[in-house]
Amino acid sequence: MKLSNFTTLTFDCYGTLIDWESGLWAALAPLARKAKLGREPALEAFSLAETNQEVETPSLKYSSLLTTVHARLARDWDINAKAAEHEAFGASVPDWPAFADSAAALKYLKKHYKLVILSNVDRNSFAASNKRLGVAFDAVYTAEDIGSYKPSPRNFDYLLKHLKRDLGVTKGEVLHTAQSLHHDHVPAAKAGLARAWIDRRFGREGSGATKKVARPPKVDFHFKSMAEMAEAHRRERGV
Repeated sequence: MKLSNFTTLTFDCYGTLIDWESGLWAALAPLARKAKLGREPALEAFSLAETNQEVETPSLKYSSLLTTVHARLARDWDINAKAAEHEAFGASVPDWPAFADSAAALKYLKKHYKLVILSNVDRNSFAASNKRLGVAFDAVYTAEDIGSYKPSPRNFDYLLKHLKRDLGVTKGEVLHTAQSLHHDHVPAAKAGLARAWIDRRFGREGSGATKKVARPPKVDFHFKSMAEMAEAHRRERGV
């Protein structure tokens, strides 16, 4: 299998293109420090709270879901936090930084593929992040559009249906490109999609802000960064 076999790259954004763990930690640190928790334990607690909240309220807008998760963590950690603190966390997505290699890699890949987003955030939050990525995506599908959160199979059913309707793209043309095994690779494998793992946590213990997967699925491509993926494509082309 070659990268050049595909016409369309579908992306998870947060964790793959946007450094959501750095962004999350910057926003969560004030609460975590009150609970005397470091970065990794706090991100692990967030991953569980976020996962549970997404299952319980699948139609809740992501910024509101983050607000609710922050309040949930404050209760779990027995911290007396104000509503404004919860709301600030919910509004933090536009402040999350892009990975240093994302914009350049996307600029290169845009010359060779249609680029599509399948994200768990809301439309306004993604629009702010998109400014950091510097590329016009051919389509953007969010949890707000779909009414559920990945890893629900509904999100990948929606993706495939709308790729065909909006862009004339069929499943065999698609390479789903993502960091999260839990949110993306497990359901994408069940949907029959080819997959590229952008392993941003390569060499680090734990699963960070993403729920740990008991049985990681096999992937078709494994890269440690978007820059590495773009370079692999260049090598295929002999440039």
